[in-house]
Amino acid sequence: MIYPIVVYGDPVLKKRARDIEPGELDLEELITDMFETMAAAQGIGLAAPQIGKSIRVFIVDGSPLEEEGMEDFRKVFINPEILEETGDKWPFEEGCLSIPNIREEVQRNAQLTIRYLDENWEEHTESYDGMKARIIQHEYDHLEGVLFTDYLSSLKKRMLKGKLQNITKGKMKVEYRVALPVKR
Repeated sequence: MIYPIVVYGDPVLKKRARDIEPGELDLEELITDMFETMAAAQGIGLAAPQIGKSIRVFIVDGSPLEEEGMEDFRKVFINPEILEETGDKWPFEEGCLSIPNIREEVQRNAQLTIRYLDENWEEHTESYDGMKARIIQHEYDHLEGVLFTDYLSSLKKRMLKGKLQNITKGKMKVEYRVALPVKR
């Protein structure tokens, strides 16, 4: 099932998501649906809050980037915890399915170490760098209730205010289904 993407202004995007327990939900179905939803929206990462579920699950698929080492970067992260972020911060223009048609430069650390459970509830502690680290940091932020726009200067935020308000009202063009903000 392809879910609509929850867009900017919905409180679920600003709330810290909760951990999940084995057997709590049909995880296999959720993961399948999330990958279908992400592909339909032409994304490279998707966090559960972006489909309206305030739980600590996100997926990534770097293969659309056509960058070396990204072709097999397809993973599921359950109840993740970033243990360490290191390396020089580097800028990159980020976008987000929940904030359509806006891209801005965000500074992020070059490396990270993360502990998480995979779709089989097996624990992993792994380190990533470069674009893989950035994708993980972006999706992890969604679980913490943080959006990439939160990293922007107050001047940049003021400049984007009108565009962000239009998103909350549904005044945008996208090629995928969206769910407009709901007062929760």
